[in-house]
Amino acid sequence: MFQNLDIFRTAMSMARHAGAQQAASAQNIANADTPGYRAREILGFAELTKRNPGADQLRATRTGHMMGQTAGEVPTTERRQAADPNGNSVSLESEMLTAVDAKRAHDKSLAIYRSNLNILRTSLGRG
Repeated sequence: MFQNLDIFRTAMSMARHAGAQQAASAQNIANADTPGYRAREILGFAELTKRNPGADQLRATRTGHMMGQTAGEVPTTERRQAADPNGNSVSLESEMLTAVDAKRAHDKSLAIYRSNLNILRTSLGRG
């Protein structure tokens, strides 16, 4: 009955993705005044699960796995936005929205984890 608790792995992967998204946004904000810096973004959680084979099963084969990649290997893409005259493409407004989205995704993953943990505890009679 309790051999396959993929919901916990999914919630953890979602939280790691939100952390990586927040880190990418923070790096963009830190380089907002760097001439020639191109803003980076990571793929959405749903896109990552669709692109990686076997991601629908969410099997971690070693620690640090997030859809088959470690946190440092989350694929980033360059944002295609108009750049400032100095070649910088960071938009602080966009980064604020990205940071809020990351916070919401992290909160959602924690809520999923807590909810399923409560269900598990209740089913074991420890609720």
